[in-house]
Amino acid sequence: MAEAVLSIRDLVVEIPTRHAVLRPVDRISLDIAPGEILGVVGESGAGKSMTGNAVIGLLDRPAHIASGEILLNGERIDNLTKDRLRRVRGKRIGMVFQDPLTSLNPLLPIGEQITETILEHLPVTRAEAESRAVAALEEVGIPAAAARIGSYPHEFSGGMRQRVVIALALCAEPALVIADEPTTALDVSVQAQIIALLKQLCRERGTAVMLVTHDMGVIAEAVDRVAVMYAGRLAEIGDVRDVLTRPAHPYTAGLMASTPLASKGLKRLNQIPGAMPSLSRLPEGCAFHPRCPKAAERCRRAPDPTLAAGGGRAACWFANERVA
Repeated sequence: MAEAVLSIRDLVVEIPTRHAVLRPVDRISLDIAPGEILGVVGESGAGKSMTGNAVIGLLDRPAHIASGEILLNGERIDNLTKDRLRRVRGKRIGMVFQDPLTSLNPLLPIGEQITETILEHLPVTRAEAESRAVAALEEVGIPAAAARIGSYPHEFSGGMRQRVVIALALCAEPALVIADEPTTALDVSVQAQIIALLKQLCRERGTAVMLVTHDMGVIAEAVDRVAVMYAGRLAEIGDVRDVLTRPAHPYTAGLMASTPLASKGLKRLNQIPGAMPSLSRLPEGCAFHPRCPKAAERCRRAPDPTLAAGGGRAACWFANERVA
């Protein structure tokens, strides 16, 4: 792998509560190379968005980074002051969120929002920033961009708003983009357009992308590698083709078996029995063992290991026995 744009090392996020300290992110380690799209997938509550929020410094108190390191192009950013981290966001890290209306100011024209972002992070004049704003909108496929630069967010469709958000995330030429469920609120045809656009722009610019999603179809179409999370931990990480076609962790295998394609011909979708445990009631040993068809005594007692699995890693005692 080329020198990583983003390196996460043994990241732990904790949330102190009245009764216990919860760990929604527990010892996560991963890298993302220039131009690479890493998909982060798992059930709701697995820790996907919390990991992305930790990277960009948007954890809601009392959640905080308890230990570990986050490095951007080799520079540690998890210990920066709020002012310094604010300068990193937008300039070196772009953000694409699920609902574009939460990212866009409804009271300002979209052109003004992009122009101000460019002026904040790049050494250009206002005239140059305005020209770049029009070019950014043209690049993401907004028709008649020069004419629509003065339009407000509510004057665009959902898909067009998401294109504007992508333009906003990329306008300061960041090294990394965090895309948190960027297609969930869109219909299927628009989802495909947005994913194709994100892939194209990031490949052309060499931008690294962390794509957070629960949609296995998006993972199959969009990413180079995939990280599967469960109960705050990495269950498996590796090349997307290997992980999806030859999963090394029983949880990954269960996710793949529960897709409509894998359940074709059945009256009901396949499903993983039970539910992901509450962070306040994690079982001893491997957190997945109460739902795992391969669970053995050591899975119930010993913490799940991280073992070699093809070109990636899997936190399972049976990682060397490929799961069907």
